[in-house]
Amino acid sequence: MAAYRYCEAVTALQARNFSYGIRLLPEPKRLAMSALYALARRVDDIGDGDLPDDRKAEQLLRTRELLDEVRAGAVGEDDTDPVKVALADAARRFPIPLGGFDELIDGVEMDLKGVEYATYEDLKVYCRCVAGAIGRLSLGVYGCEDPELGAHYADTLGLALQLTNILRDLREDAANGRTYLPTEDLVRFGCQEGFALPEPPVGADFTGLIAFEAQRAQQAFEEGLRLLPMLDRRSRACTAAMAGIYHRLLGRIAAEPESVLRGRVSLPGWEKAYVALSGLAGGRS
Repeated sequence: MAAYRYCEAVTALQARNFSYGIRLLPEPKRLAMSALYALARRVDDIGDGDLPDDRKAEQLLRTRELLDEVRAGAVGEDDTDPVKVALADAARRFPIPLGGFDELIDGVEMDLKGVEYATYEDLKVYCRCVAGAIGRLSLGVYGCEDPELGAHYADTLGLALQLTNILRDLREDAANGRTYLPTEDLVRFGCQEGFALPEPPVGADFTGLIAFEAQRAQQAFEEGLRLLPMLDRRSRACTAAMAGIYHRLLGRIAAEPESVLRGRVSLPGWEKAYVALSGLAGGRS
């Protein structure tokens, strides 16, 4: 189907870390995951784009309407939006909890409103929307022997990935006027002045802050990875690959905290491929 091919092209071009895991899935699941990713990418691009906030809000509302069409089974194969067509077909083939996309939109709307997070519990709500929801959507494609417990672990693994993202993008987000780390943590470690400069704030315990947040992410990884034995082999490999790449990123950040102030920490392509192959072999990297 041409709509899926379009979504696969979007995934290959823009998915970066996630594409390494998606490639390990059998074709029906790979195509469905590409449809999920393409719509998630669209929502993220709305939030990160250059349009005025009122135009962004309009586009997010149209995306909610798209989801309503998919839920109502009102999308025909001749629809001009390939992402909508592919998602509608995927939703017919798999029990995808489409409400996860509504949560993703909720998270992007938090960004538009400039919401900051006083406590870790507040931040977890945001992470559930923008990352945990993706995990639960994916679980609808993968299948799971215990859907309720699996959803909990998928949510927790999403938290781990998003915390890693927040640490990796600390400087970039600061340049865009965004701060995601909890205010109580910034105050505790003397980092409330923010991260707009390539050096830690004067007198701040920046290393302590990163170690503290990295340990939280590590704990979330340890719990979330309990999902793996509940999945079939290929779905397990896909999840292990994606989580493994982020887990390695977290290790790099924890080992050299100030690296996040100098630029985005990333893994070379060969290492991502190695992690993906390790996941297919049943290992965790």
